[in-house]
Amino acid sequence: MFLARVTGVVVSTQKAVAMKGHKLLLVEPLRVDPNLRDRLIGTGRSLIAVDPLGAGAGQVILMVQGSSARLMPETDKLPIDAAVIGLVDEVRVGDTIIKMDDSQPS
Repeated sequence: MFLARVTGVVVSTQKAVAMKGHKLLLVEPLRVDPNLRDRLIGTGRSLIAVDPLGAGAGQVILMVQGSSARLMPETDKLPIDAAVIGLVDEVRVGDTIIKMDDSQPS
């Protein structure tokens, strides 16, 4: 599992039948800032993930890759390797609440 931020939506009108009706998100994996350890920063990578939970733009999510992405009832028959499995409310490192976006105080 890892944290990621929703950076966009992927629209595909032509796709495998099994994928019809499934929301696809463009996401960027995140890591804790190694210098300040008070915020999450992007890794510079982009992935496409199936979203059965309804995440929104800019939201921090918990996601999985590989065969784990197909272990939920919502995704068990899909040809995928990345899925959203949680919507993140808060991340703590020690006693510090991690800054989730630029609008939150650190």
